[in-house]
Amino acid sequence: MSSEILINVTPSETRAVVVDNGVLQEIYIERSESLGIVGNIYKGKVCRVLPGMQAAFVEIGLSRAAFLHASDISIPKGQTGDLHETEVPSITSLLREGQEILVQVIKDPMGTKGARLTTQLSVSSRYLVYMPETHGIGVSLKIESEEERERLKACLVSQLEPSTGGYILRTAAEGVTETELLSDLQFLHRLWNKLGERKLSVSCGEPLYEDLPLALRALRDLFSSDFERIRIDSGETYQKAVKFAEGFMPECVSRLEHYKGDRPLFDLFSVEDEIKKALERKVPLKSGGYLIFDQTEAMTTVDVNTGGFVGHKNLEETIFKTNLEAAHSIARQLRVRNLGGIIILDFIDMEEQEHRDQVLRALEKAMLPDRSRHNICGVSELGLVEMTRKRTRESLGHILCEPCPCCDGKGYAKSVESVCYEIFREILREAKQYETTQFLVLASQDVIDRLNDEDSTNVAELEQFIGKPILFQCETQYTREQFNVVLM
Repeated sequence: MSSEILINVTPSETRAVVVDNGVLQEIYIERSESLGIVGNIYKGKVCRVLPGMQAAFVEIGLSRAAFLHASDISIPKGQTGDLHETEVPSITSLLREGQEILVQVIKDPMGTKGARLTTQLSVSSRYLVYMPETHGIGVSLKIESEEERERLKACLVSQLEPSTGGYILRTAAEGVTETELLSDLQFLHRLWNKLGERKLSVSCGEPLYEDLPLALRALRDLFSSDFERIRIDSGETYQKAVKFAEGFMPECVSRLEHYKGDRPLFDLFSVEDEIKKALERKVPLKSGGYLIFDQTEAMTTVDVNTGGFVGHKNLEETIFKTNLEAAHSIARQLRVRNLGGIIILDFIDMEEQEHRDQVLRALEKAMLPDRSRHNICGVSELGLVEMTRKRTRESLGHILCEPCPCCDGKGYAKSVESVCYEIFREILREAKQYETTQFLVLASQDVIDRLNDEDSTNVAELEQFIGKPILFQCETQYTREQFNVVLM
Protein backbone atom coordinates (compact mmCIF):
# COMPACT_ATOMS: atom_id res chain seq x y z
CA MET A 1 0.00 0.00 0.00
CA SER A 2 1.06 3.60 -0.58
CA SER A 3 -0.03 6.98 0.73
CA GLU A 4 -3.64 8.16 0.75
CA ILE A 5 -5.59 11.20 1.91
CA LEU A 6 -8.96 10.42 3.52
CA ILE A 7 -11.50 13.22 3.94
CA ASN A 8 -14.52 12.66 6.17
CA VAL A 9 -17.24 15.33 5.93
CA THR A 10 -20.28 15.91 8.18
CA PRO A 11 -22.39 19.09 8.54
CA SER A 12 -20.64 20.02 11.79
CA GLU A 13 -17.10 18.79 11.16
CA THR A 14 -14.57 18.04 8.42
CA ARG A 15 -11.61 15.75 9.10
CA ALA A 16 -8.67 15.03 6.78
CA VAL A 17 -5.98 12.46 7.50
CA VAL A 18 -2.81 11.29 5.79
CA VAL A 19 -2.29 7.51 5.81
CA ASP A 20 1.08 6.07 4.76
CA ASN A 21 1.25 2.31 4.15
CA GLY A 22 -1.87 1.87 6.27
CA VAL A 23 -0.50 3.88 9.22
CA LEU A 24 -1.99 7.21 10.31
CA GLN A 25 0.52 10.07 9.99
CA GLU A 26 -1.37 13.38 10.24
CA ILE A 27 -4.80 14.60 11.32
CA TYR A 28 -6.54 17.88 10.46
CA ILE A 29 -9.90 18.81 12.01
CA GLU A 30 -12.10 21.79 11.20
CA ARG A 31 -15.41 22.38 12.96
CA SER A 32 -18.15 24.64 11.62
CA GLU A 33 -18.47 26.40 14.98
CA SER A 34 -14.74 27.09 15.30
CA LEU A 35 -13.14 27.36 11.88
CA GLY A 36 -9.37 27.81 11.76
CA ILE A 37 -8.39 31.32 10.67
CA VAL A 38 -4.68 30.93 9.84
CA GLY A 39 -4.07 32.64 6.48
CA ASN A 40 -7.14 34.88 6.70
CA ILE A 41 -6.60 38.59 6.02
CA TYR A 42 -8.62 41.16 8.01
CA LYS A 43 -9.03 44.89 8.14
CA GLY A 44 -8.24 45.50 11.80
CA LYS A 45 -8.14 48.43 14.20
CA VAL A 46 -5.32 48.94 16.70
CA CYS A 47 -6.96 49.01 20.14
CA ARG A 48 -3.87 49.14 22.34
CA VAL A 49 -0.15 49.82 21.83
CA LEU A 50 2.25 48.35 24.41
CA PRO A 51 5.74 49.93 24.16
CA GLY A 52 7.08 47.71 26.96
CA MET A 53 6.26 44.58 24.93
CA GLN A 54 7.06 46.06 21.50
CA ALA A 55 3.59 44.90 20.46
CA ALA A 56 0.00 45.95 19.91
CA PHE A 57 -3.44 44.41 20.24
CA VAL A 58 -5.66 44.58 17.18
CA GLU A 59 -9.43 44.10 16.94
CA ILE A 60 -10.29 41.81 14.01
CA GLY A 61 -13.82 40.82 14.98
CA LEU A 62 -12.96 37.90 17.28
CA SER A 63 -13.89 37.46 20.94
CA ARG A 64 -10.29 38.32 21.95
CA ALA A 65 -8.06 41.00 20.49
CA ALA A 66 -5.22 39.58 18.37
CA PHE A 67 -1.50 40.10 19.08
CA LEU A 68 0.85 41.89 16.67
CA HIS A 69 4.58 42.13 17.48
CA ALA A 70 6.78 44.85 16.02
CA SER A 71 8.96 42.24 14.28
CA ASP A 72 5.89 41.08 12.30
CA ILE A 73 5.17 44.54 10.90
CA SER A 74 6.37 45.29 7.38
CA ILE A 75 8.19 48.64 7.33
CA PRO A 76 7.39 50.90 4.36
CA LYS A 77 10.36 51.93 2.27
CA GLY A 78 12.15 55.01 3.51
CA GLN A 79 11.01 54.60 7.12
CA THR A 80 13.93 52.58 8.48
CA GLY A 81 15.97 55.71 9.16
CA ASP A 82 19.30 54.96 10.86
CA LEU A 83 18.27 51.47 11.91
CA HIS A 84 20.35 48.47 10.86
CA GLU A 85 18.53 45.67 9.01
CA THR A 86 18.45 43.46 12.11
CA GLU A 87 16.96 46.15 14.37
CA VAL A 88 13.23 46.46 14.94
CA PRO A 89 11.78 50.00 15.12
CA SER A 90 9.83 51.08 18.19
CA ILE A 91 6.20 49.95 18.08
CA THR A 92 5.08 53.54 18.78
CA SER A 93 6.76 54.70 15.56
CA LEU A 94 4.90 52.05 13.56
CA LEU A 95 1.37 52.06 15.02
CA ARG A 96 -1.02 54.30 16.94
CA GLU A 97 -4.28 53.48 18.72
CA GLY A 98 -7.31 53.69 16.45
CA GLN A 99 -5.26 53.09 13.30
CA GLU A 100 -6.76 50.82 10.64
CA ILE A 101 -4.40 48.22 9.17
CA LEU A 102 -4.51 45.08 7.05
CA VAL A 103 -3.30 42.04 9.00
CA GLN A 104 -3.00 38.30 8.36
CA VAL A 105 -3.40 35.55 10.95
CA ILE A 106 -0.27 33.39 11.39
CA LYS A 107 -1.42 31.52 14.53
CA ASP A 108 -4.92 30.50 15.59
CA PRO A 109 -6.16 31.59 19.05
CA MET A 110 -4.91 29.02 21.56
CA GLY A 111 -6.19 28.61 25.11
CA THR A 112 -6.32 32.05 26.70
CA LYS A 113 -4.15 33.63 24.00
CA GLY A 114 -5.55 35.56 21.05
CA ALA A 115 -4.53 35.04 17.43
CA ARG A 116 -1.01 36.06 16.31
CA LEU A 117 -0.87 38.52 13.40
CA THR A 118 1.49 39.88 10.78
CA THR A 119 1.24 42.77 8.33
CA GLN A 120 3.57 40.93 5.94
CA LEU A 121 0.68 39.69 3.83
CA SER A 122 0.78 36.67 1.53
CA VAL A 123 -1.61 34.60 -0.57
CA SER A 124 -1.01 31.02 -1.68
CA SER A 125 -1.74 28.91 -4.72
CA ARG A 126 -0.76 25.37 -5.69
CA TYR A 127 2.88 26.13 -6.52
CA LEU A 128 3.54 29.65 -5.24
CA VAL A 129 3.22 31.96 -2.27
CA TYR A 130 2.96 35.63 -3.27
CA MET A 131 4.17 38.30 -0.82
CA PRO A 132 3.46 41.78 -2.24
CA GLU A 133 5.36 43.60 0.54
CA THR A 134 8.72 41.84 -0.03
CA HIS A 135 11.17 41.14 -2.86
CA GLY A 136 13.14 38.15 -4.06
CA ILE A 137 12.42 34.50 -4.79
CA GLY A 138 12.73 31.69 -2.26
CA VAL A 139 12.49 27.93 -2.81
CA SER A 140 11.15 25.32 -0.40
CA LEU A 141 13.97 23.56 1.44
CA LYS A 142 12.27 20.24 0.67
CA ILE A 143 13.27 20.66 -2.99
CA GLU A 144 16.80 19.34 -2.51
CA SER A 145 18.14 19.27 -6.08
CA GLU A 146 20.18 22.44 -6.67
CA GLU A 147 19.63 22.09 -10.42
CA GLU A 148 15.84 21.96 -9.97
CA ARG A 149 15.92 24.93 -7.59
CA GLU A 150 17.78 27.03 -10.14
CA ARG A 151 15.47 25.90 -12.97
CA LEU A 152 12.38 26.94 -11.04
CA LYS A 153 13.89 30.30 -10.12
CA ALA A 154 14.81 30.93 -13.76
CA CYS A 155 11.29 30.00 -14.93
CA LEU A 156 9.75 32.44 -12.46
CA VAL A 157 12.18 35.28 -13.16
CA SER A 158 11.41 35.08 -16.87
CA GLN A 159 7.72 35.73 -16.13
CA LEU A 160 8.11 38.54 -13.61
CA GLU A 161 7.95 42.24 -14.11
CA PRO A 162 10.19 44.51 -11.98
CA SER A 163 8.88 45.33 -8.49
CA THR A 164 6.11 42.75 -8.47
CA GLY A 165 6.77 41.56 -4.92
CA GLY A 166 8.33 38.42 -3.46
CA TYR A 167 7.61 34.75 -4.11
CA ILE A 168 8.21 31.37 -2.53
CA LEU A 169 8.19 28.27 -4.71
CA ARG A 170 6.39 25.57 -2.75
CA THR A 171 7.41 21.89 -2.54
CA ALA A 172 4.62 20.98 -4.99
CA ALA A 173 6.37 23.08 -7.68
CA GLU A 174 9.11 20.47 -8.13
CA GLY A 175 9.06 19.26 -11.75
CA VAL A 176 6.30 21.59 -13.02
CA THR A 177 6.54 23.34 -16.39
CA GLU A 178 6.97 27.05 -17.01
CA THR A 179 3.39 27.19 -18.35
CA GLU A 180 1.98 25.78 -15.10
CA LEU A 181 3.98 28.31 -13.07
CA LEU A 182 2.71 31.16 -15.27
CA SER A 183 -0.89 30.02 -14.73
CA ASP A 184 -0.36 30.04 -10.97
CA LEU A 185 1.32 33.43 -11.13
CA GLN A 186 -1.55 34.98 -13.09
CA PHE A 187 -4.10 33.53 -10.66
CA LEU A 188 -2.30 35.09 -7.67
CA HIS A 189 -2.06 38.48 -9.35
CA ARG A 190 -5.79 38.43 -10.22
CA LEU A 191 -6.60 37.44 -6.63
CA TRP A 192 -4.44 40.23 -5.19
CA ASN A 193 -6.01 42.82 -7.50
CA LYS A 194 -9.49 41.73 -6.35
CA LEU A 195 -8.43 42.07 -2.72
CA GLY A 196 -7.13 45.57 -3.49
CA GLU A 197 -10.56 46.54 -4.80
CA ARG A 198 -12.42 44.85 -1.93
CA LYS A 199 -10.44 46.48 0.89
CA LEU A 200 -12.09 49.83 0.07
CA SER A 201 -15.53 48.48 0.96
CA VAL A 202 -14.67 46.19 3.89
CA SER A 203 -15.32 47.46 7.43
CA CYS A 204 -12.96 47.03 10.39
CA GLY A 205 -13.19 43.55 11.93
CA GLU A 206 -14.35 41.94 8.67
CA PRO A 207 -12.31 39.38 6.71
CA LEU A 208 -10.86 40.64 3.45
CA TYR A 209 -9.67 37.19 2.41
CA GLU A 210 -10.47 33.75 3.84
CA ASP A 211 -8.45 30.63 3.13
CA LEU A 212 -10.03 27.57 1.52
CA PRO A 213 -12.15 25.14 3.59
CA LEU A 214 -10.23 22.16 4.96
CA ALA A 215 -11.25 19.68 2.23
CA LEU A 216 -9.86 21.88 -0.57
CA ARG A 217 -6.94 23.11 1.54
CA ALA A 218 -5.92 19.47 2.06
CA LEU A 219 -5.75 19.01 -1.73
CA ARG A 220 -3.72 22.17 -2.21
CA ASP A 221 -1.28 21.71 0.68
CA LEU A 222 -1.00 17.94 1.17
CA PHE A 223 -1.29 16.36 -2.27
CA SER A 224 1.82 15.27 -4.15
CA SER A 225 2.67 12.60 -6.73
CA ASP A 226 3.35 10.21 -3.83
CA PHE A 227 -0.37 9.91 -3.07
CA GLU A 228 -2.21 7.10 -4.79
CA ARG A 229 -5.75 8.22 -3.91
CA ILE A 230 -7.77 10.94 -2.21
CA ARG A 231 -11.02 9.44 -0.89
CA ILE A 232 -13.91 11.73 0.07
CA ASP A 233 -17.08 10.36 1.67
CA SER A 234 -19.32 13.35 0.79
CA GLY A 235 -20.75 13.63 -2.72
CA GLU A 236 -21.12 17.41 -2.52
CA THR A 237 -17.55 17.93 -1.26
CA TYR A 238 -16.27 15.46 -3.88
CA GLN A 239 -17.85 17.55 -6.66
CA LYS A 240 -16.29 20.72 -5.24
CA ALA A 241 -12.92 18.96 -5.04
CA VAL A 242 -13.15 17.81 -8.67
CA LYS A 243 -14.02 21.34 -9.84
CA PHE A 244 -11.18 22.80 -7.79
CA ALA A 245 -8.69 20.19 -9.05
CA GLU A 246 -9.72 20.68 -12.69
CA GLY A 247 -8.95 24.38 -12.38
CA PHE A 248 -5.75 24.25 -10.34
CA MET A 249 -4.47 20.67 -10.02
CA PRO A 250 -5.35 18.65 -13.15
CA GLU A 251 -2.88 15.90 -12.21
CA CYS A 252 -4.96 15.28 -9.07
CA VAL A 253 -8.34 14.73 -10.74
CA SER A 254 -7.77 11.06 -11.69
CA ARG A 255 -6.84 10.23 -8.09
CA LEU A 256 -9.98 11.69 -6.51
CA GLU A 257 -12.50 9.07 -5.45
CA HIS A 258 -15.99 9.42 -4.01
CA TYR A 259 -16.10 6.78 -1.26
CA LYS A 260 -19.50 5.04 -1.10
CA GLY A 261 -18.61 1.99 1.00
CA ASP A 262 -20.84 0.63 3.76
CA ARG A 263 -18.10 0.93 6.38
CA PRO A 264 -17.31 4.45 7.61
CA LEU A 265 -14.31 5.85 5.71
CA PHE A 266 -12.15 6.23 8.81
CA ASP A 267 -12.70 2.58 9.74
CA LEU A 268 -10.70 1.44 6.69
CA PHE A 269 -7.34 1.96 8.35
CA SER A 270 -8.56 2.00 11.98
CA VAL A 271 -8.23 5.80 11.97
CA GLU A 272 -10.85 6.24 14.72
CA ASP A 273 -8.91 3.86 16.99
CA GLU A 274 -5.67 5.71 16.24
CA ILE A 275 -7.28 9.04 17.14
CA LYS A 276 -8.40 7.58 20.48
CA LYS A 277 -4.86 6.30 21.12
CA ALA A 278 -3.43 9.74 20.26
CA LEU A 279 -5.38 11.21 23.18
CA GLU A 280 -3.85 8.79 25.67
CA ARG A 281 -0.86 9.65 27.81
CA LYS A 282 0.85 6.29 27.36
CA VAL A 283 2.04 5.03 23.96
CA PRO A 284 3.13 1.36 23.82
CA LEU A 285 6.12 0.36 21.67
CA LYS A 286 6.20 -2.95 19.75
CA SER A 287 9.21 -4.12 21.73
CA GLY A 288 7.33 -3.87 25.04
CA GLY A 289 8.65 -0.45 26.02
CA TYR A 290 6.44 2.63 26.16
CA LEU A 291 6.38 6.44 25.93
CA ILE A 292 4.71 8.89 28.30
CA PHE A 293 3.52 12.21 26.82
CA ASP A 294 2.83 15.13 29.16
CA GLN A 295 1.59 18.36 27.58
CA THR A 296 1.75 21.51 29.71
CA GLU A 297 1.35 25.23 29.04
CA ALA A 298 5.12 25.74 28.83
CA MET A 299 6.29 22.61 27.00
CA THR A 300 5.67 18.97 26.13
CA THR A 301 7.79 16.25 27.71
CA VAL A 302 8.22 12.70 26.42
CA ASP A 303 9.63 10.00 28.70
CA VAL A 304 10.99 6.75 27.23
CA ASN A 305 10.80 3.52 29.29
CA THR A 306 11.88 -0.07 28.56
CA GLY A 307 8.73 -1.46 30.21
CA GLY A 308 8.49 -5.19 29.57
CA PHE A 309 11.33 -5.28 27.02
CA VAL A 310 14.23 -7.25 28.54
CA GLY A 311 16.36 -7.66 25.40
CA HIS A 312 18.59 -10.59 24.43
CA LYS A 313 22.22 -9.49 24.90
CA ASN A 314 22.94 -6.90 27.57
CA LEU A 315 21.40 -3.83 29.22
CA GLU A 316 23.11 -1.27 26.94
CA GLU A 317 21.84 -3.06 23.81
CA THR A 318 18.32 -3.27 25.26
CA ILE A 319 18.32 0.45 26.05
CA PHE A 320 19.74 1.32 22.60
CA LYS A 321 17.07 -0.67 20.73
CA THR A 322 14.28 0.82 22.87
CA ASN A 323 15.54 4.35 22.20
CA LEU A 324 15.80 3.71 18.44
CA GLU A 325 12.22 2.48 18.29
CA ALA A 326 11.12 5.39 20.49
CA ALA A 327 12.73 7.94 18.13
CA HIS A 328 10.56 6.78 15.20
CA SER A 329 7.43 6.57 17.34
CA ILE A 330 7.98 10.05 18.83
CA ALA A 331 8.31 11.65 15.38
CA ARG A 332 5.01 10.10 14.26
CA GLN A 333 3.22 10.99 17.50
CA LEU A 334 4.30 14.63 17.24
CA ARG A 335 2.67 14.80 13.81
CA VAL A 336 -0.48 12.90 14.78
CA ARG A 337 -0.99 14.85 18.03
CA ASN A 338 0.21 18.10 16.39
CA LEU A 339 2.36 18.98 19.39
CA GLY A 340 4.33 22.21 19.08
CA GLY A 341 6.47 24.69 20.99
CA ILE A 342 9.27 23.40 23.22
CA ILE A 343 9.52 19.60 23.36
CA ILE A 344 11.85 17.75 25.76
CA LEU A 345 12.64 14.10 25.04
CA ASP A 346 13.95 12.01 27.93
CA PHE A 347 15.53 8.98 26.27
CA ILE A 348 16.90 6.22 28.51
CA ASP A 349 20.52 7.02 29.45
CA MET A 350 23.06 5.38 27.13
CA GLU A 351 26.71 4.83 28.05
CA GLU A 352 28.15 4.69 24.53
CA GLN A 353 28.50 7.95 22.57
CA GLU A 354 27.99 6.10 19.27
CA HIS A 355 24.60 4.88 20.48
CA ARG A 356 23.58 8.41 21.49
CA ASP A 357 24.62 9.73 18.06
CA GLN A 358 22.70 7.00 16.25
CA VAL A 359 19.50 7.69 18.22
CA LEU A 360 19.80 11.41 17.45
CA ARG A 361 20.31 10.68 13.73
CA ALA A 362 17.32 8.31 13.76
CA LEU A 363 15.18 11.05 15.28
CA GLU A 364 16.34 13.61 12.71
CA LYS A 365 15.59 11.20 9.86
CA ALA A 366 12.16 10.32 11.27
CA MET A 367 11.31 14.04 11.51
CA LEU A 368 12.13 14.74 7.83
CA PRO A 369 8.56 14.11 6.52
CA ASP A 370 7.18 16.61 9.07
CA ARG A 371 5.53 19.58 7.34
CA SER A 372 5.94 21.82 10.40
CA ARG A 373 9.24 23.63 10.78
CA HIS A 374 11.28 22.05 13.57
CA ASN A 375 14.70 22.29 15.13
CA ILE A 376 16.46 19.54 17.08
CA CYS A 377 18.99 21.12 19.42
CA GLY A 378 20.95 17.99 20.35
CA VAL A 379 21.55 16.37 23.72
CA SER A 380 21.77 18.60 26.81
CA GLU A 381 24.15 18.11 29.77
CA LEU A 382 21.37 16.23 31.55
CA GLY A 383 21.04 13.77 28.66
CA LEU A 384 17.78 15.28 27.38
CA VAL A 385 17.07 15.97 23.70
CA GLU A 386 15.65 19.46 23.29
CA MET A 387 13.69 20.44 20.20
CA THR A 388 11.13 22.92 18.95
CA ARG A 389 8.27 22.44 16.50
CA LYS A 390 6.30 25.29 14.97
CA ARG A 391 2.79 25.58 16.37
CA THR A 392 0.17 27.32 14.22
CA ARG A 393 -2.98 25.53 15.44
CA GLU A 394 -4.24 23.76 18.54
CA SER A 395 -3.00 20.27 19.31
CA LEU A 396 -5.31 17.30 18.75
CA GLY A 397 -5.86 16.99 22.50
CA HIS A 398 -6.91 20.63 22.84
CA ILE A 399 -9.31 20.36 19.88
CA LEU A 400 -11.04 17.18 21.04
CA CYS A 401 -10.82 17.50 24.82
CA GLU A 402 -11.43 19.98 27.63
CA PRO A 403 -10.10 20.13 31.21
CA CYS A 404 -11.52 17.44 33.50
CA PRO A 405 -14.30 18.92 35.70
CA CYS A 406 -13.26 16.64 38.57
CA CYS A 407 -9.55 17.49 38.75
CA ASP A 408 -9.76 20.87 36.95
CA GLY A 409 -7.17 19.78 34.43
CA LYS A 410 -4.49 18.82 36.98
CA GLY A 411 -4.59 15.18 35.94
CA TYR A 412 -5.05 13.94 39.49
CA ALA A 413 -7.57 14.30 42.35
CA LYS A 414 -7.25 14.23 46.13
CA SER A 415 -7.51 10.81 47.71
CA VAL A 416 -10.69 9.88 49.59
CA GLU A 417 -8.60 9.79 52.78
CA SER A 418 -7.41 13.40 52.27
CA VAL A 419 -10.96 14.66 51.67
CA CYS A 420 -12.21 12.94 54.87
CA TYR A 421 -9.50 14.61 56.94
CA GLU A 422 -10.40 17.98 55.36
CA ILE A 423 -13.99 17.39 56.48
CA PHE A 424 -12.82 16.67 60.06
CA ARG A 425 -10.83 19.92 60.11
CA GLU A 426 -13.80 21.90 58.78
CA ILE A 427 -16.13 20.43 61.45
CA LEU A 428 -13.62 21.38 64.18
CA ARG A 429 -13.34 24.90 62.76
CA GLU A 430 -17.10 25.42 62.66
CA ALA A 431 -17.67 23.83 66.08
CA LYS A 432 -15.44 26.48 67.63
CA GLN A 433 -17.12 29.39 65.81
CA TYR A 434 -20.84 28.53 65.83
CA GLU A 435 -23.49 27.15 68.18
CA THR A 436 -25.41 24.23 66.68
CA THR A 437 -27.13 21.04 67.77
CA GLN A 438 -25.61 18.77 65.08
CA PHE A 439 -23.60 18.74 61.81
CA LEU A 440 -24.65 17.39 58.41
CA VAL A 441 -21.90 16.44 55.95
CA LEU A 442 -22.83 16.45 52.24
CA ALA A 443 -20.25 14.59 50.11
CA SER A 444 -19.77 12.08 47.29
CA GLN A 445 -20.56 8.40 47.70
CA ASP A 446 -16.96 7.17 48.07
CA VAL A 447 -16.25 9.80 50.76
CA ILE A 448 -19.41 8.91 52.70
CA ASP A 449 -18.53 5.20 52.44
CA ARG A 450 -15.12 5.80 54.00
CA LEU A 451 -16.55 7.98 56.79
CA ASN A 452 -19.00 5.20 57.67
CA ASP A 453 -16.39 2.44 57.40
CA GLU A 454 -12.60 2.94 57.75
CA ASP A 455 -12.97 6.32 59.50
CA SER A 456 -15.96 5.44 61.68
CA THR A 457 -13.75 5.34 64.79
CA ASN A 458 -12.34 8.79 63.96
CA VAL A 459 -15.90 10.11 63.48
CA ALA A 460 -16.97 8.73 66.88
CA GLU A 461 -13.96 10.33 68.60
CA LEU A 462 -14.69 13.66 66.89
CA GLU A 463 -18.37 13.54 67.98
CA GLN A 464 -17.26 12.91 71.54
CA PHE A 465 -14.72 15.75 71.40
CA ILE A 466 -17.16 18.42 70.06
CA GLY A 467 -20.17 17.04 71.93
CA LYS A 468 -22.38 17.06 68.83
CA PRO A 469 -23.65 14.28 66.53
CA ILE A 470 -22.43 14.20 62.89
CA LEU A 471 -24.81 13.04 60.16
CA PHE A 472 -23.89 12.09 56.57
CA GLN A 473 -25.76 12.51 53.30
CA CYS A 474 -24.60 11.35 49.86
CA GLU A 475 -24.79 13.87 46.99
CA THR A 476 -24.57 12.03 43.66
CA GLN A 477 -23.72 15.22 41.74
CA TYR A 478 -20.67 16.01 43.89
CA THR A 479 -17.18 15.17 42.69
CA ARG A 480 -14.81 13.56 45.18
CA GLU A 481 -13.25 16.88 46.27
CA GLN A 482 -16.61 18.62 46.79
CA PHE A 483 -18.25 18.65 50.21
CA ASN A 484 -20.30 20.88 52.50
CA VAL A 485 -20.59 20.93 56.29
CA VAL A 486 -24.09 22.19 57.21
CA LEU A 487 -25.04 23.51 60.69
CA MET A 488 -28.36 22.11 61.94
